[in-house]
Amino acid sequence: VQLQASGGGLVQAGGSLRLSCAASGLIFSRYAVGWFRQAPGLEREFVAAISYGGVNTYYADSVKGRFAISKTNAKNTVYLQMNTLRPEDTAAYYCAADHTGVGKRDSNEYDYWGQGTQVTVSS
Repeated sequence: VQLQASGGGLVQAGGSLRLSCAASGLIFSRYAVGWFRQAPGLEREFVAAISYGGVNTYYADSVKGRFAISKTNAKNTVYLQMNTLRPEDTAAYYCAADHTGVGKRDSNEYDYWGQGTQVTVSS
């Protein structure tokens, strides 16, 4: 199983980025996917999650209204559209897959993880 996160970069505050998480080696349509982030010196935190069919979405309060998660099972890909970025959004962003298909906030509930993609927001 592989999860490949991409799309990170350097952006000014107020700007936008779209992260992608491409999956292989699993029946992607059965898995929920979550995005988490970790800044230096801080614990990994939940950002957003989406259920297996893409119907149910969940967001951390800190990103609600600014970020949008979506899932395209035909492409085995999950996206995280990030708008109105803030310096405090700076972190390495990770995607993860959950076989229960529900979409959860607890990182311990996820089975597979991708490598991080760095997002840096300058003020």
